[in-house]
Amino acid sequence: MNWEQLLSLQRFGDTTKRIRKEQDEIRLGFEVDYDRIVFSSFFRSLQDKTQVIPFSKTDFVHTRLTHSIEVSVVARSLGRLAGKAILERHPHLQQVHGYQANDFGAIVAAAALGHDIGNPPFGHSGEKAIGHYFSTGEGKAYKDQLSAVEYEDLCRFEGNANGFKLLTETVAGAPGGLRISYATLGAYMKYPKSSLPYRPTPHVADKKFGYFQSQKAFFETMANDMGLKEGNRFHRHPLAYLVEAADDICYTIIDFEDGINLGWIAEDYALEYLIKLVKDRMDTEKYASLQFTSQRMSYLRSLAINSLISDAIAIFLAHEEEILKGTFPHALLDKSKYKAQMDDIIAISVDKVYRSEEVLQKEIVGYKVISTLLSAFCTAAVHEQQGNTTAYDQLILRLVPPGTPLVKQSLYQTLLNASCFVASLSDGKAMELAEKIK
Repeated sequence: MNWEQLLSLQRFGDTTKRIRKEQDEIRLGFEVDYDRIVFSSFFRSLQDKTQVIPFSKTDFVHTRLTHSIEVSVVARSLGRLAGKAILERHPHLQQVHGYQANDFGAIVAAAALGHDIGNPPFGHSGEKAIGHYFSTGEGKAYKDQLSAVEYEDLCRFEGNANGFKLLTETVAGAPGGLRISYATLGAYMKYPKSSLPYRPTPHVADKKFGYFQSQKAFFETMANDMGLKEGNRFHRHPLAYLVEAADDICYTIIDFEDGINLGWIAEDYALEYLIKLVKDRMDTEKYASLQFTSQRMSYLRSLAINSLISDAIAIFLAHEEEILKGTFPHALLDKSKYKAQMDDIIAISVDKVYRSEEVLQKEIVGYKVISTLLSAFCTAAVHEQQGNTTAYDQLILRLVPPGTPLVKQSLYQTLLNASCFVASLSDGKAMELAEKIK
């Protein structure tokens, strides 16, 4: 892979090559990506989607929206720092093609802003609920009518793949979806593979899958344009490592902070673990002068994020050659000098937050809500697709907002669209619709 191709400004439908030097510096193409995601309806729905604590009425607990904004801020810093160093190593990118350090920041920030847009309501339990509906629930009845890879898309429903679908899918009046630049889509795509063949490897890019079969053709066009393909596989875009690092930094620190603010993690105990992470950068006199928990937490959070940003960039630059060859198999922070401290913090979050009784009870509720919605919308959509709708099916379909793609010519696309519609709902809207259906 080479940076000139990887920094592609191309968009869906382009017939000529977009040149960096011809870009309007006031509103750069990569910055347009950020704007389009911000103003999209599926980004707005993140304000009522679970980050960790479902249905929280506490104003300082993060939702998917606040989490995504914070990840994009961290990602912008990572991108700019990486871009500055990359342009120093490869000066022709700036001298010949006109790329700037801020281009890298804009790409990574936009990709990070959209990194969770495909996640269903109720957190990762929502993904599992959709998958189980098809693998062990009512949806299993469709197995024999689908290809193996189509059925796998549904059984292993993946928020990352759904996000790619939202960003790129052609719908009425919007060819190519949001028409995001290839570079930003490449940075978004952490797992450049389909659901089958399922061949787990130690490489971090093989951990999950990144696109549904309905987006396969466009993914391959985009990936070929950026030079990601080698043999029968596709490499991860190098900037996807930075998007992943920004997400890892934020959920490690921010979920921990939410646990402290909720009183689920004892303050003294928690701050001790953060101090271990930032002790080399800490101003002990300044810290001692802070009187309130919020002040101490804010100070330590800032130091922790800055420490992890610096470390992630050092790792990225040290392994740039391997990353460009597609042979670097780790998430950046898996190689961090702070990994032990991060693992300790995550272990406490798992025990005190992710596995708390409140979170588990609400995930169970969410599981039942999603099963109810899938049963109704998949059945109604399939009946419509097959031309045998009932009066009840017609009522269910009237609950779908106008312009939302649902019924298609193939059974696979109809089931996928119904699943993606359910995944697009906010927690509150999903609850509301499930109550109406019941």
